[in-house]
Amino acid sequence: MPSYLEISPDKLNRILGTPSAPVLVDVRTDEDFALDPRLVPGSIRRNHTDVSAWSGDTVGPAIIVCQRGRKLSHGVAAYLRHEGVEAEVLEGGFEAWARSSGIAVPAEKLPPRDDKGRTVWVTRSRPKIDRIACPWLIRRFVDPAAMFLFVPAADVSLVAEKFNATPFDVEGVFWSHRGELCTFDVMVEEFGIASEPMNRLATIVRGADTDRSDLAPEVAGLLAASLGLSRMFNDDLQQLDAGMLLYDAFYRWCRDATGETHNWPASKAGQ
Repeated sequence: MPSYLEISPDKLNRILGTPSAPVLVDVRTDEDFALDPRLVPGSIRRNHTDVSAWSGDTVGPAIIVCQRGRKLSHGVAAYLRHEGVEAEVLEGGFEAWARSSGIAVPAEKLPPRDDKGRTVWVTRSRPKIDRIACPWLIRRFVDPAAMFLFVPAADVSLVAEKFNATPFDVEGVFWSHRGELCTFDVMVEEFGIASEPMNRLATIVRGADTDRSDLAPEVAGLLAASLGLSRMFNDDLQQLDAGMLLYDAFYRWCRDATGETHNWPASKAGQ
């Protein structure tokens, strides 16, 4: 049973991918990280020896991850608490996370980060479905601080080159449609974050993005909501902010509420 300074892998798994997920900091040594170069979804690697330099940029609550949940993570968490940052340790560290079959993102799939520690992505302007769903997935499971550039289609490749940004959902790039799979499907697979709820959501996204209403009953609802949002906002970033809530709701339904139904009471109160 974890102490009040720790969070169990099971509890962390329940809050991953939600708007209230904590900041995740991986402080494993290079030697330990090389044994399994994957990350708890949404975490960023930091060096424990430099905690005095980066602690001021950390906004809690934070969960600190080391190899076994002992000296490195407890030391960093204590340091952060001294600096006024709410911080806990992942009980058992990354080893316990892996043993619990927690999803983990291969570090080699992550794009380079800018000087502020963010991954930077670029795609076509005026997003509808995939170009909102993918940023949601990235911010919730890969890089909460990710930056997204929406530009004219003809300029995506040049902007990617000039600003060291990773292009997505355009032809001829790694992060794009593959056969019947949409870009969201590809990211779920490549980032190693497949799960029953995520696969269910991916089916809905694919159906809405490729005009396959036969894939799931919820496809029509996502398509309608997405098209409605695209007409509510002229600013793509404002649309993305609104779309984050939409996909938060769809994901939680996929995870927790698929068996729930709702019906108006058949009889009047008191009868």
